[in-house]
Amino acid sequence: MKALSIRQPWANLIAAGYKTIEVRTWSTKHRGSLLIVSAKRPAVPPSGCALAVVNLVDCRPMTAADEPAAMLKREPNLWAWVLTDVRRVEPQPVLGKQGLFEAPIDLKDFRL
Repeated sequence: MKALSIRQPWANLIAAGYKTIEVRTWSTKHRGSLLIVSAKRPAVPPSGCALAVVNLVDCRPMTAADEPAAMLKREPNLWAWVLTDVRRVEPQPVLGKQGLFEAPIDLKDFRL
């Protein structure tokens, strides 16, 4: 399953459904299920764990209107990754990587 490592507190905010736009300096053509993995640093619990599965429905240049959902101010050359259908999972360790990566996990391994 495709996964994305995100620093805290942003990963927890996505898993809780409060942050519905993740902001990156790069775009992706991936659409569909995406595993949200909390980065090991900073060590905000639960760090280094899968926290949620979301549906990535769009990736487009960030606009000022995206600021509330992204929880940050717009800057030039940022991409808004639009996330819907947040499903928390029982946290379990996942070794994160930079960029989108393939997590050796199947959705049926999680209690959604």
